[in-house]
Amino acid sequence: MPAKKSSRSKTQARELLFGDLWEFDPAPESAPAHLLDRYKLFIDGQHVAPRSKKYFDTLSPRDGRKLSEIPLANAADVDAAYQAAARAFPAWSKLPGAERGKYLFRIARLLQDRSREMAVAETLDGGKPIKEARDFDLPMAAAHFFYHAGWADKLHYVAPGCRLAPLGVVGQVIPWNFPLLMLAWKIAPALATGNTVVLKPAETTSITALKFATILEQAGLPRGVVNIVTGAGETGAAVVNHSTAAKIAFTGSTEVGKIIQRSLAGTSKRLTLELGGKAANIVMEDAPLDQAVEGIVNGIFFNQGHVCCAGSRLLVQEGIEQEIIHRLKRRLATLRVGDPLDKNTDVGAINSAEQLSRIQELVQSGIDEGAGIYQPSCPLPSQGFYHAPTLFTGVAQSHRIAREEIFGPVLSILTFRTPEEAIEKANNTCFGLSAGIWTDKGSKILKMASALKAGVVWANTYNQFDPSSPFGGYKQSGLGREGGKHGLLDYAQLQPLATEL
Repeated sequence: MPAKKSSRSKTQARELLFGDLWEFDPAPESAPAHLLDRYKLFIDGQHVAPRSKKYFDTLSPRDGRKLSEIPLANAADVDAAYQAAARAFPAWSKLPGAERGKYLFRIARLLQDRSREMAVAETLDGGKPIKEARDFDLPMAAAHFFYHAGWADKLHYVAPGCRLAPLGVVGQVIPWNFPLLMLAWKIAPALATGNTVVLKPAETTSITALKFATILEQAGLPRGVVNIVTGAGETGAAVVNHSTAAKIAFTGSTEVGKIIQRSLAGTSKRLTLELGGKAANIVMEDAPLDQAVEGIVNGIFFNQGHVCCAGSRLLVQEGIEQEIIHRLKRRLATLRVGDPLDKNTDVGAINSAEQLSRIQELVQSGIDEGAGIYQPSCPLPSQGFYHAPTLFTGVAQSHRIAREEIFGPVLSILTFRTPEEAIEKANNTCFGLSAGIWTDKGSKILKMASALKAGVVWANTYNQFDPSSPFGGYKQSGLGREGGKHGLLDYAQLQPLATEL
C-alpha cells in the first residue's frame, strides 16, 4: 500500500513538473493603440462632431470595459458626407489614374508603417487574437491598397474594347468581423476606379475606421474623397437610402442584405452584397490528415469562426470519421483561449455580449437536438466575452447547427460515403460562399470543385486570400465580387472605346 501511494505521488509530481515546464509565460503586445477618449466623424476632410450631439460607448470584448466614445451620426450627418463626396467627385474622377494610384500607394505604405498600432486597436475593439490582426488583417489590408494602386492607371486593360467609367458616390457598409480589412476591400477598388466614398463601419468596431481617417490625412487625400460616418442601424439605413448614392456595397448578415435589396428595388443604384455562409469543408479518405486537421482548425477556430467563409460544416468520409475526430479533439486540447492581446492566444474574445448569446443559443440547440458535444478543458477569463472551442458529432442535415451561420468557434461534423453524396450535402444549403476539399487526387479536386455551388473553393488548404482573386458567393451569400478584375468591374460602368471608321 505505501508503495502505491508513493507511485501516485510521483505521478502527481511529474504532472505538476511538466505542467509548469510547458506553461507559457504571458506575452502581452506592448505597442500602444493611441486611442482617443472620444472620436469624431470624418466628413469633407475634417474631424467633426455629430450634428445629433450624441455618442455611444464602444466596449473591448477582452474585458467588457469601455474603450472610447463613438459619434452617432444622424441623417443630417450622412447627408453632409454625401454632399462632400459629390463635390469631390468631379475632380477625383478626372484625375489621371497614375495620380490616383499614388494616393493608394501612400495609404498602403502608411498602413504598413502603423501596422502594430492599428493591429492593437483592431484587437482591443474586435477581440480577435493579436497575431491574427498583426499577421493577416494588416498585411492583407495594405496588400489590397497596393494591388488596386497598380490598377489605377491600367483600367483600360480590365475589359478589352471598353473603358471603365466611375459610377459616382458609393455608399459602403462594413461588418465587425474584419473592420479594417473589409474597409480596404471596399475603399481601394472604389478609389482606383475614380469613385468617391461614404463609409459606415459596424457600431461595435468603429475605432480602426476612424483611425484610418488619420492615415487618409497623412496621405494627403483630397477633401471629401472618403467620408466616414458611424452609428447603428439607422445610420446604415441613411447611407443605403440616400438619393446621391450611385452604388451600395454591403457586407454583413443575410437578413440585412435582403432588407437592403428590397429597399433599392426600383432604383438605379448598383448593388453588391457579401452576406452569410455555411461553408462545407470536405475531407476524403485519401487526404493528408495532419494537414487537413490544421486546415480545419485554421478555418474555424483560429478566427473564432468570425469569418463568413468559416468552414463550420466538416464533411468527413465515413472510413476516417473516428480518426479525424480523435485528431481534432487532440488538437483542440492544445488551443489557448484567453486574452486576445497575448501573443500566445489562439482563440480570442467574441465580439459582443449579443453575439456570445447567439452562439450559446445555437450550441444549446445542438445539444437539444441530440448531437454529441466536445469542448476541451480550458478555463475562460472571468471578464469579457469568451466561448470555448466546440465540436459537435453525430450532426444531421436538419440540425440548426448544420443550417444556420453561428459566427463562433463551433464545428459540426457530418459524414458521407461517396464524392457525389459529399457534393449533395455541401450544396444542401441556402448559402454558397466558400468550400474546401482535401484529397490526394487532383482530378477529384477539379471534378468536385466544378460541382460545388460556392464562390470560392480551396483545395488542400483553407482561408487563403489574395487581392487579385475575386471573392463572393452564390445564392443567399450575395451578389457581385470583391477583389481582382471582377471587383473593379463592380465599381465601374463599361463604355465602348471609340473606333475609327
